[in-house]
Amino acid sequence: MRKAALADVLDLVAYEKVRDARRGAIIETKKKRRVALGDSLTLLFENRDTVLFQVQEMMRAERIVRDERIQDELDAYNALVPDLGELSATLFIEIPGLRGMSQEEVHRAVNRFQGLDRAVTLSLGDHAIAARFETGHSSEEKMAAVHYLRFAVSAAAREALARDAPARLVVDHPRYAAEALLAPAVTQELRKDLDSD
Repeated sequence: MRKAALADVLDLVAYEKVRDARRGAIIETKKKRRVALGDSLTLLFENRDTVLFQVQEMMRAERIVRDERIQDELDAYNALVPDLGELSATLFIEIPGLRGMSQEEVHRAVNRFQGLDRAVTLSLGDHAIAARFETGHSSEEKMAAVHYLRFAVSAAAREALARDAPARLVVDHPRYAAEALLAPAVTQELRKDLDSD
């Protein structure tokens, strides 16, 4: 999938004029790319459009106008655009009742997910694909609440997806188990991502 480029980015004035329409469109896009995994995990499959929107929003929030700084944002967020034969996602740990918790309680609640990087699988028909987590977001002492991961999709798994074989995400962790059958809208988005290689 083609990465977002400087030429794709609108300046702040031009973006402000189209922001409401773009924001509405990306909300609809993300609805088709988001998968709930139980009550504490949500996975969002990323693509070029979700990344470009994030860059535009960062520019807007931080009033970034210099090309070098915009390129820095593109370089950071383009890491989320899937490469050839891959799907890319952001995984969020969402703790219910977070507002009333102390910092220590939040830390304990998130840390129960230690080892999550070995527990997430995407199944496309008979093909189980282990998630490959980006390193550097957690340590033994502190677990991050946001993780970036990729799934390397073989040609056979792509064929299974094209044939509408059941697609599911599975979390098999000692302290958290969840499974979600992917809705047809989600699998359609994933096919588009893999076809745009």
